[in-house]
Amino acid sequence: MAARKTTTRATRAKKCPDCKGTGETTETVRVGSVRKSRETTDRQAALCLTCFGTGHTPTD
Repeated sequence: MAARKTTTRATRAKKCPDCKGTGETTETVRVGSVRKSRETTDRQAALCLTCFGTGHTPTD
């Protein structure tokens, strides 16, 4: 009988804390000139800059 090999458990990637695993964040739309810009109630999707859209915590 062959010796039993043990396998290691694969580590799961943790979710990004900024986007909560979605890879996207929402940003408020601003209108007007730079000095007098005002925020609107509209939101737009943006790529998460922490994980670059992967949704996983970056590893060093």
